[in-house]
Amino acid sequence: MEKLRIIFMGTPDFAVATLKALVSQGYNVVGVVTAPDRPAGRGRKLQESAVKKYAVEQHLQILQPTNLKDTGFLEELKSLEANLHIVVAFRMLPKLVWSMPKHGTFNLHASLLPNYRGAAPINWALINGETETGVSTFFIDDKIDTGEIILQEKTDIAENDTAGTLHDKLMLLGADLVLKTVAQIENGSVHKKKQNQTTELKTAHKIHKETCQIDWKKSLDEIFNHIRGLSPYPAAWTTLVNGDENVFLKIYGATKIMENHTLSIGSIISDKKELKIAIKNGFIMPTEIQLPGKRKMKTSEVLNGLNLSESAHVV
Repeated sequence: MEKLRIIFMGTPDFAVATLKALVSQGYNVVGVVTAPDRPAGRGRKLQESAVKKYAVEQHLQILQPTNLKDTGFLEELKSLEANLHIVVAFRMLPKLVWSMPKHGTFNLHASLLPNYRGAAPINWALINGETETGVSTFFIDDKIDTGEIILQEKTDIAENDTAGTLHDKLMLLGADLVLKTVAQIENGSVHKKKQNQTTELKTAHKIHKETCQIDWKKSLDEIFNHIRGLSPYPAAWTTLVNGDENVFLKIYGATKIMENHTLSIGSIISDKKELKIAIKNGFIMPTEIQLPGKRKMKTSEVLNGLNLSESAHVV
């Protein structure tokens, strides 16, 4: 079989692990497509994507189109004469791009498809209290995450996993799955499987600010899963009502306590070491929080400088 000429498309850290794996295994990556540099931070300096930083180190050819249908970009892409495109954490591709290479374009997705199609599969698997997830490779078609599956790999979700720890697990599992997928394409042994199109699928739509607000009326497990499913980014939040002041409070970590009590939902029990929030059938005890304009800190550190009124509560 002819030697593979690969174009890799990706932007964040999650994608870097796969690109590193391809390079370390000696695959011929003829080009890397990533997001344009963007202003970030207080100085609004231009920041390169994680994928671009690694591609520069490896002296790989880099393309940073703002418009994937731009004729100049499409001509440059064709000139690289790739016969396989690999996509990890990039944006939706037009057909002109994904249909270009002889061996097609495949994507790595951080869920066991067809469940959790969409932008935030890691977050939603945790928020929904799943105990198992995984990664899938599939050939891209004209819809989002619906193409024919090539390979899948499962992994358990631990009760103390957060979006951050699960991201790192799936990042490494995914890089390994991409190598297995490329090997199958290389030796012509791919067996594609159509996705189940049932309407009862769990989705992974984009996370918005309102998605992150904690509903204290929910169960102990639901609130606990909500917090860990959004940690460390974008973080679950609540409003702390402290006397006449309403404070925007982010919660990054918590433990749960099963306990019967007669306190109203959202009530706070606190000393200078810990904070307990009353919910139905128990308490949520935040372990890491952030106040506006401050850095993320252990709850005990924040409480040292925070005067809570007797009536303080969360809503």
